Amino acid sequence: MGRLTTHVLDTAKGQPGSGITIEIFRLAAGHREHVGEAVTNMDGRCDVPLLEGEAFTPGEYELVFHAGDYLRVQGVEDDEPRFLDVIPLRFGVADSSQHYHVPLLLSPYGYSTYRGS
Repeated sequence: MGRLTTHVLDTAKGQPGSGITIEIFRLAAGHREHVGEAVTNMDGRCDVPLLEGEAFTPGEYELVFHAGDYLRVQGVEDDEPRFLDVIPLRFGVADSSQHYHVPLLLSPYGYSTYRGS
């Protein structure tokens, strides 16, 4: 069964990014549909897949990571507005029977992502 998962790692501190709110959107024909929300646990992961089974279909998606709130809690000082606050990641799903793992590697002034397994 296909599923969508994520994992947030704080690369500046070398630890999981816990307590980060993530919104999930499905994109289609100029429309952005909110399909879910999750919060990372102490391991920087979500307790259940973001989407799976019939809810996970081919198409374009966006994960929105509320990183600024996490960075504030971690005591990272920055001018307002913050350099990084809300981080949107858009990606395509061609085969929804597969596992799409979309991690976020986060630091106060940069981030990266990739498709993992």
